[in-house]
Amino acid sequence: MRRLGTQGPTVSAIGLGCMRMSNYQGSQGTETPESEANSIATIHAALDAGINMLNTGDFYGMGHNEMLIGRAIKGRRRDDAVISVKFGAQRSPTGAFLGFDMRPAAVKNFASYSLQRLGVDVIDIYQPGRIDPNVPVEDTVGAIADLIQEGKVRYLGLSEANAEHLRRAHAVHPVAALEIEYSLATRLIEPEILPTARELGVGIVAYSVVGQGLLLGNIEWPLPADDPRGQNFPRFQGDNLLHNLERVAVLKELAAARRVSPAQVAIAWVLSRGDDIVPLIGMSRPGRLPENLGTLDIQLSPDELATLDEAFALGAIVGDRQPTRFKHLAPE
Repeated sequence: MRRLGTQGPTVSAIGLGCMRMSNYQGSQGTETPESEANSIATIHAALDAGINMLNTGDFYGMGHNEMLIGRAIKGRRRDDAVISVKFGAQRSPTGAFLGFDMRPAAVKNFASYSLQRLGVDVIDIYQPGRIDPNVPVEDTVGAIADLIQEGKVRYLGLSEANAEHLRRAHAVHPVAALEIEYSLATRLIEPEILPTARELGVGIVAYSVVGQGLLLGNIEWPLPADDPRGQNFPRFQGDNLLHNLERVAVLKELAAARRVSPAQVAIAWVLSRGDDIVPLIGMSRPGRLPENLGTLDIQLSPDELATLDEAFALGAIVGDRQPTRFKHLAPE
């Protein structure tokens, strides 16, 4: 177990990322009864194993993900699950991304719908999915502070915020956690964001800890033409991917020597960065749970950490980490 920051909740050392349990693009009707049953079984297995942090967004499957979690936790003790919800992304009926809305009235509106879909009286961690450049972060955070005062939210979170945003938000209300991409492949938080979070007593919830699959060690160059990563993420495109796979080869060699998977090493590396960091691991089948729980038993040696730090130094992975359409919302 780890505490999120100095004022946040106590959560499991790894959290369950639920995004892939729903069609992120939002297409209606693509989740089958079998896939939903697998997802609910995964949530149950995770909770039974002690993974108590469930991470979702109101825009994952345009509400489907929250309703799925609501069904999974129904009948269980409410305190068995720490539910973290991102909000604010706007989607069309076809799943197209329309932008973000972080105005105070919108914040409270989003929260009311999330409470209904989840079937709970209070959301544990509530956070804007991105910082809206058109709305002062103080206004957005102030609305969440009102929800905390009303007993509808327990803790304030942020997502993909930079150091300045973090300070400004924290001045309005204590921030419990910052959800942000962090992995061997993406170390952008280390120069400024992570030190600021630690200064303020803010925990880090790390997502995409295997770098959109780059660190799984099973990618070959070039990607198939229909792989959406090659269509959307610059680091998976052309010579960028070829270069990046050379870095991944070091990870694969180290994992093979350990007789564990590259993903397990990548997650163990994130866990090694500090007790104030909780990696999210995406799963949608209960069969994935034993391997992911096994990362908690991997203690990387100083030599192994040095090898990984050299191979994956800040900037070693080339190409933007996000699609171009989201670049203006990235904290870097």
